[in-house]
Amino acid sequence: MGFVRQPAVAGRFYPGERSALDQAVGDYLAGAEPAEAGTEAAAPKAVIAPHAGYVYSGPVAANVYARLAPARQVIRRVVLMGPAHRVPLSGLAVSGADAFLTPLGPVPVDRAAVEAVLGLPQVRLMDEAHEGEHSLEVQLPFLQRVLDRFAILPMVAGRAAPDAVAEVLELIWGGDETLILISSDLSHYHDYATARRRDAATSRAIEALKPEAIGPRDACGSMVIGGLLRVAERRGMHARTIDLRNSGDTAGPRDRVVGYGAYLFG
Repeated sequence: MGFVRQPAVAGRFYPGERSALDQAVGDYLAGAEPAEAGTEAAAPKAVIAPHAGYVYSGPVAANVYARLAPARQVIRRVVLMGPAHRVPLSGLAVSGADAFLTPLGPVPVDRAAVEAVLGLPQVRLMDEAHEGEHSLEVQLPFLQRVLDRFAILPMVAGRAAPDAVAEVLELIWGGDETLILISSDLSHYHDYATARRRDAATSRAIEALKPEAIGPRDACGSMVIGGLLRVAERRGMHARTIDLRNSGDTAGPRDRVVGYGAYLFG
């Protein structure tokens, strides 16, 4: 298969053994809130999902992935964007890997899509930005459970303006076969009441498609969220919050929490 990007956070952010991981993801999906009648006739074109350890953000992320069921055999490519937490960079970085490995197996990389976005000046090939990064990796086991056959275009972003991200998204937007998946948590390390207030404001900005109202202290993936909001506004899309919680609601104390939101675009 060539170069395979090895998992960096298996056994830490999510179970490292195949059967335990499969069971955990299945349990989160089984616990997802059912879609309201008449609201999910088709799968969303784009989503935002959190990327913390599963015990913290897994229940929130599952509410996004459960909504992809109608497109299980339709989606063949996932454009996966998240923030770079460990390596500083300008613009966006793609990987030279042919596949990303999880305990559930390899996920192929869409090399043609990689080559396409490398034609833009804000995109570079930078494997070191992917090596220890968790923001994309934690999404993969959920995708492996809910989709049939698919490839990914994995990109992590550093300092990048929303318009620069939007240009990348427009280039590889595609049709029903392409899902846009933005990986981001919300506010970090506030007390419970403060986090709820700040994250509610961020959710309102996402639903209003206003990237200028979302900064890096509101969401670690503010730059990639902003790019999606730019494209969504141009394309006449609507955003909807389907879950908004924090680590104080799921598995942690309430004096220093991280916020998690789940959003659908169609």
